Amino acid sequence: MADRDDQARPQVRDEVRNGTREGSPGSGQDREADPGSEQAERLRRVGAWRRAERILARPPADRTLGEQLADLSAYAASVADLDQPGDVYGNGVVADLERRIAGLLGMEAAAFFPTGTMAQQVALRCWAARTGNPTVALHPLAHPEVHERGALGAVSGLRTVHPTSEPRLPTAEEIRDFAEPFGTLMLELPLRDAGFVLPEWDELRDVVEAARERDAVVHFDGARLWECAPRFGRGLPEIAALADSVYVSFYKTLGGISGAALAGPESLIEDARTWRHRYGGQLFQQFPAALAALIGLERELPKLESYVAQAKVVAGALAEGLAESAVPWFRVHPEPPHTHQFQVWLPYPADVLTEAGVRQAEETGVALFRNWRPAAAGPPGMALTEVTVAEAGLEWTEREVRSAVRDFVARLA
Repeated sequence: MADRDDQARPQVRDEVRNGTREGSPGSGQDREADPGSEQAERLRRVGAWRRAERILARPPADRTLGEQLADLSAYAASVADLDQPGDVYGNGVVADLERRIAGLLGMEAAAFFPTGTMAQQVALRCWAARTGNPTVALHPLAHPEVHERGALGAVSGLRTVHPTSEPRLPTAEEIRDFAEPFGTLMLELPLRDAGFVLPEWDELRDVVEAARERDAVVHFDGARLWECAPRFGRGLPEIAALADSVYVSFYKTLGGISGAALAGPESLIEDARTWRHRYGGQLFQQFPAALAALIGLERELPKLESYVAQAKVVAGALAEGLAESAVPWFRVHPEPPHTHQFQVWLPYPADVLTEAGVRQAEETGVALFRNWRPAAAGPPGMALTEVTVAEAGLEWTEREVRSAVRDFVARLA
C-alpha cells in the first residue's frame, strides 16, 4: 500500500512548478509553509512573479530547481567540452573560466572564488601585506560596510576609512585631501546602495590618479562591472586597466548560480590562491557554478547594452506615470539610470507597496515592482525598491509602463 507521501507527490510537483510550495526557488526544502507565515508570503510573491506575463526581469532564483538544472543541461555543451573530466580543486572547467575572465578584463590572471565576499577580503588582505598599510579607503555604502557584518576588521584585521559620505563615489579632491593615509582605495562600480551610481569616465580616471599620487593601490568592486561599459563608453579591458585588481560576480547580472573571480597581476593572484585555501574557498568541485558563469558570459554579456538603454526608457516612463498619478511624492534615482538598475522611492510603508505589487501581478499578470524596503535615509515612512531591466523588460513600451504605474498606484488606495 502506497504511503501518503507517495500519493501526494504529483500534487507536490505541481505546487513546486507553480511556485506555491516551499520547495520552489531558493528554499531548499520540500515542506509546506504555514499559512500567513513569512515563508508562505515569500512563496506567494515568488509565485506571482513567476506566473506574471509581463515583468521587467526574470532572475534565475525565481525558477524551480528543475528549471535551473534543465537550463544548465541545455546550454552546458555550448560553452564546455562535456566529455572532459570533472574539475578537482580548481582545474578543468574552473581553470578555463579563470582564463576566460583574465582575457575579458585584460588582466594577467584570475582566480575563481565561491563568493565575492571572500574574493574581496583576500584581495584587500593581500594588498595590505604588500603596501604595509592595513587601512582601506571606501564608501560607507560599499558592500563590505553594509552587508558583511564588519568582516574586513573581524576576519582580516583591516581598518576602513571613508573619504566621503555623499551618495556617490569620492571625487579626486576628496581623495587627495583626505586626512588619513591608506594603502588601498576600493571603488564599488556601480555603487549599488546609492542607486547603482557611477561617475563619469574622466572623474573615475582622476580619482584613480589621485590615489596613485598617495602611493595607494586601487581595487575595483566590480560585482556589476559588466554593465558599466555603456556609461563609460569604454570596453571592459580599458575600465579594468585603471585598477590594480578587480572582482567580478557571476550571479549578479550574468544570471549564474554563484561564484566570483578576482583578477589582477599573476603574483597577486598566486597569493590570493593561497589565502583562498586558508579561508576555506578551495572547494573540491565547482563545475555547476563554473558552467553557469560561462553560459552567462555567452548569453547575457552581449545583451547588457540593450538592457541599459531600455532601463532609461523604463525609468523615464515610470517618472512620467508617477508624476501624473495621485502619489504625493516620488523619486526615480538616478534619472536617467547609469546601468540597467535603478531605485524608485515612494512615501508609503514598504509592506503596503510590496502587497500592491503582488496583487497587481496576481490579478493582471503584470509585475512592475518586486520587494520594497524601508529607506535607510530620509524622513520616516519612505520606502524604496530596486528596479532591474533585463531581457523580459525589452518588450515594454513607454505607454505600457505608464499604464502599469496607474494600475499600481490605484491599488495603494
